[in-house]
Amino acid sequence: MWCIPPKQSGEFVYHMEDVLEVYHRPYDRRFPVVCLDETFKQLIGEVREPLPPMPGRVERYDSVYVRNGVASLFMTFEPLAGWRHVELSGSRTAVDWARVVKGLVDAPRYRHAERIVLVMDQLNTHGPWSLYEAFGPDEARRIAARLEIHHTPKHGSWLNMAEIELSAFERDLPERVSDASAMACHVSAWEKRRNGAKVKADWQFTTPDARVKLRKLYPTVDG
Repeated sequence: MWCIPPKQSGEFVYHMEDVLEVYHRPYDRRFPVVCLDETFKQLIGEVREPLPPMPGRVERYDSVYVRNGVASLFMTFEPLAGWRHVELSGSRTAVDWARVVKGLVDAPRYRHAERIVLVMDQLNTHGPWSLYEAFGPDEARRIAARLEIHHTPKHGSWLNMAEIELSAFERDLPERVSDASAMACHVSAWEKRRNGAKVKADWQFTTPDARVKLRKLYPTVDG
């Protein structure tokens, strides 16, 4: 379900067209396009073991459960290469974001990249300023210099392919995950399977499409 602003917005269409341009660049290992998104999942422990599935009956859970906190998940997804990684954290602060981005920049996979083209939403922690919250100035500047950042528009999270990949991950989870260790096991197995199959994203929506289908969002210009 697309979420779009209710009226004309030059800000929205600028960010939308900027991201659409990025998505239609040809693959270039020197400038890999990577989408980043984050979410959290409630960790729920069982009071009693679930009843296993049987012919004609799905697995059943007790209505009583124990809350074991939340797990924050940071998804990085390279759609043209069919590669993704989910980083688990206990929180979603500026420092957490900065550490995820540092791990991305320093990963062996991107050792030879001149810059990582990073697409993400406009959450207030999603910018180079957060690097200075986590690292010294020299290190923060080094990491920032390896990034080319593009933000999706506000009310335009559907333009972030990492959000789509997070949805695929969440559909793969069982109804309840008890703790961070269990979540890490699910992440590892899902990543291995998905990366092994090199599941890519074939993005079809273009700027010409947007100018027709979403023309009501474009400001009216006289002359």
